Amino acid sequence: MDINQINSYSDVTPEITRLSEMCREADVINPELYMKYEVKRGLRDLNGKGVLAGLTNISDVVAKEVKNGVEVPIDGQLYYRGYNVKDLVKGFTDDNRFGFEEMTYLLLFGKLPSESDLSDFKSLLFGYRTLPTYFVRDVLMKAPSKNMMNALAKSVLTLYSYDDYADDTSLPNVLRQCIQLISIFPQLAIYGYKSYSHYHDGKSLVIHPPRQDLSTAEHILYLLRTNKKYTELEAKILDIALVLHMEHGGGNNSTFTTHVVTSSLTDTYSTIAAALGSLKGPRHGGANIKVVQMFEDMKKKVKNWENEDEVAAYLEKLLNKQAFDKAGLIYGVGHAIYSKSDPRAVIFKSFVEKLSEEKGLTKEFALYNTVEKMAPQVIANGRQMYKGVSVNVDFYSGFVYKMLNLPMELYTPIFAIARIAGWGAHRMEELVNNGKIIRPAYRPIQSTLDYIPMSDR
Repeated sequence: MDINQINSYSDVTPEITRLSEMCREADVINPELYMKYEVKRGLRDLNGKGVLAGLTNISDVVAKEVKNGVEVPIDGQLYYRGYNVKDLVKGFTDDNRFGFEEMTYLLLFGKLPSESDLSDFKSLLFGYRTLPTYFVRDVLMKAPSKNMMNALAKSVLTLYSYDDYADDTSLPNVLRQCIQLISIFPQLAIYGYKSYSHYHDGKSLVIHPPRQDLSTAEHILYLLRTNKKYTELEAKILDIALVLHMEHGGGNNSTFTTHVVTSSLTDTYSTIAAALGSLKGPRHGGANIKVVQMFEDMKKKVKNWENEDEVAAYLEKLLNKQAFDKAGLIYGVGHAIYSKSDPRAVIFKSFVEKLSEEKGLTKEFALYNTVEKMAPQVIANGRQMYKGVSVNVDFYSGFVYKMLNLPMELYTPIFAIARIAGWGAHRMEELVNNGKIIRPAYRPIQSTLDYIPMSDR
């Protein structure tokens, strides 16, 4: 069949289904073998502890402490370059500053900037808010993707062609590339979305030129909204969302991808495109979309949002694959590392409440509160757990983006706009230490076979 004639999965279902079953039979591995050979699936043990694959100066995710020689769960803590994120957020919010640019400086250079350091860095960062000539017309507006993460990855890979030093992996050049990408990610994502919504949804195409006098959070809202208007609270909360999403240790999937791909000494654009591919997945960056969709379904099915028994009954149906997408998951609850609490969710929650008051959505916020309270109990009653569960940052971020009237197509790209700062820092760290190419081992379990001639098969 001509590949151009394949328009949907249903067009090739009979043949592809048959072949896919052959793949399944050839590829399936007995789960007991993972235990037998002590393979840590997902590079984590049953207690959620990750296999040590590297060292980093950039951040630390803490969920346990040792007491009397025994590891015990504690309220989660997140550190950027040794500083508790809780203290960092309090610092810039108390001083009524936007924090994303300041935290980007910290992640890249390992220290908090002075006032003059920050001013100079912002001038450098904002000065790169210029896309190549005709890039919007020739790249973003041609064959716009229905998924903004793919559009973002396409744009990043295309930028390779505009960089005369694209393959230079010297530290000054890579730093220049990383800062430029941090600077223009909002434009790539938002212009890509506007092109898609125009050509596929028939919406008016309004492209605002970039400005160099706005913080990253303000710039996002300015670029996105047709009237260019936003409130101070909206911009400040989006800024906090960016800060809380910009870095989360070297072991998260997209950051580990950054290390793995960087270790091959490939170019920055290929590395960041790979990280974007990782972040796109619903098990990583796409989780907050599922949270919002789950709550939309919940609001229709639960008659009394204040009735904890009704809410718990719906959550039980989620776990039993009887509600929403029937995946058996309560989205936004649980984390690979945190058990008692996700510090990002804890920090975010108070600001989210303020925004819900401004938007007149306090009843909806109360429903989130109820789910936050009931979900761990429901999960504990219904499933065997090796560690505690709590809500994670995705639980509230989707709600915030909804209150900000951000299109759902941009939820994960907003995550990328934040995380590109962490990816850049980790790429620099991998290059500075010039380690070996990352190549873990896989144990083969297929027995060797004698060749069978065609006539005997």
